[in-house]
Amino acid sequence: MTTTQVICDENRTDRWQFVCPREHRTWEAAEDHFWCQRCASTQDVDGRFHQLRDKVSGERLSREEVVLQSNCDDDLEQLEVAE
Repeated sequence: MTTTQVICDENRTDRWQFVCPREHRTWEAAEDHFWCQRCASTQDVDGRFHQLRDKVSGERLSREEVVLQSNCDDDLEQLEVAE
């Protein structure tokens, strides 16, 4: 069974926790892979990669294991109001 990691796209802490294989935080998720802007701007380096690294746990996450979510703070506020 695959676990899913939700990353809040606009949350600076989440964005800093996950990096490309070359330790950059300038990555974006594509349909079936990730892409790093900084890697792509480096000569002889492909910006495309298939696993993010979680700097806290050291775990590597495939694209299928990552869900990018926007407006996470809004969702949290709605959850708190519902409780």
